[in-house]
Amino acid sequence: MTESPTPSDATAPDQDSVDERAHLLPEELAAGSADPQKQAEAILQESAERTEQPEDTEAASSQVP
Repeated sequence: MTESPTPSDATAPDQDSVDERAHLLPEELAAGSADPQKQAEAILQESAERTEQPEDTEAASSQVP
């Protein structure tokens, strides 16, 4: 029997995407990053969660009327 993925597994970014995003943007280079790989994982996972659950994003956002 296979287990259903947890929400964090379902939105976990693939390694190629993480590697690509780990190349820091100029602003990130200026600020510095202790671990660009972990930072990339977090950014991509949060983005995927917002994309897959837009109603949660809308409820939590102060920018949405």
